[in-house]
Amino acid sequence: MLRIIDARTGNPVDATPARRGLARVEAHVGGYDTTALRVLLAADVLVRALELGGTPVWSLLSTEGDRAELRAGAAALGMRPFEDGGEAEAGLGAAQVIHVVGDGDEGAVPDGVRIAVAPVAGTPGEADPAVLRLALLSRRRDLPVRLDADVLSDAHDTLVRWRRSVAGWARQPSRPVPEEVRAELRTAWEDDLDMPGVLRTLRRIETSGLPEGARFETYAYADRLLGLELTRDIGALA
Repeated sequence: MLRIIDARTGNPVDATPARRGLARVEAHVGGYDTTALRVLLAADVLVRALELGGTPVWSLLSTEGDRAELRAGAAALGMRPFEDGGEAEAGLGAAQVIHVVGDGDEGAVPDGVRIAVAPVAGTPGEADPAVLRLALLSRRRDLPVRLDADVLSDAHDTLVRWRRSVAGWARQPSRPVPEEVRAELRTAWEDDLDMPGVLRTLRRIETSGLPEGARFETYAYADRLLGLELTRDIGALA
């Protein structure tokens, strides 16, 4: 079961409604910048994790400005669309409300479970949006991120390598994701959305002795959460 740390109390709470009802995830940002995109990304990953567990989710965006820029930036990074928030009521049978906010910006947020996201230093420049997404996912969301040349270069090289590997593995007979690997991935993301833990598992699987078909299915399964389009290059290799 997905558990997250409530920034108000520092205690873990169940992110999934007790009766599998509708969950509401609301991202709160002041305006457009890279930190705001990181807040939206944390909300997007939470939505994906809940949906993978079978929970229907209503995702909302509350902001005081730059709404068009935020939506465009979120779409470029492969995020699901957010509906307008702010004045939205829990309603519609929502049994759980989770607010995703920037670290230190919790003051104006309504009561409820809160996820705090640390700030981003540096700018991504002309980095590919998928590279930026991977760079942001590679750091725990409660720790600051510095987007320097080394961080972006590492994310770029990893993404290119993984997409190439997945395209190659896809040529082999498919094999199911081993249950122990599936459990390892889920244990990571159900532990306060530990994305670095998910990425560590993929790095281990990349050079493991698993059949290539099983490695392909493992990466495709994890990408439902990561949203990195790891299967994009299938059929593109000569």
